[in-house]
Amino acid sequence: MNWDERFAGEEYLFGTAPAHFLKKHAHWLPPGSEVLVVADGEGRNSVWLAELGHTVTAWDNSAVAIEKARRLARTRAVDVTFSVQNAAEYPWPEARFEAVIGIFIQFAPPKLRDEMFAGMIRATQPGGIVMLHGYTVDQLKHGTGGLSVAGNLYTDAMLRDRFAGTDILHLESYEADISEGIAHVGRSALIDVVAKRAASA
Repeated sequence: MNWDERFAGEEYLFGTAPAHFLKKHAHWLPPGSEVLVVADGEGRNSVWLAELGHTVTAWDNSAVAIEKARRLARTRAVDVTFSVQNAAEYPWPEARFEAVIGIFIQFAPPKLRDEMFAGMIRATQPGGIVMLHGYTVDQLKHGTGGLSVAGNLYTDAMLRDRFAGTDILHLESYEADISEGIAHVGRSALIDVVAKRAASA
């Protein structure tokens, strides 16, 4: 998929409001946290977190999306450190952020997905929070967003396995009606994870 082409145009593909998941679970983040938002597209989630007073870094592989994200941040009068990154080559730092967040990052096939999950955990400080939100395999029957590739979708068992080294604070799969821009609209099969990286021994 050519994401620059998909993000082209003035309209924000997924809207400018944060994902409902993030609004619901932002209370897990201590005030003024240093946060990394992974593959945040046009910036709707990272900009909102900056509005809450967090220090936010965000990246996406689409230069078009990042330019729109910068524009959104200027409109909202907040600072976010944005960059264009290739997900397969991103240099995950060690224990830098108090929270790392991935929302609808299911462009990643299984091998890259597992590398990203491991990187997200690695980039989180001991005792910090990792948050993930996406679609379960049941999303295939809805067709209301996301790629129609079963291998890219999540299950409870898979996420428990990939986050086994963390303290899983919240794991829930459910169905809900969502309306996020023009790309995520309608009944959706969703799954949420909030996990805490183990504290140093």
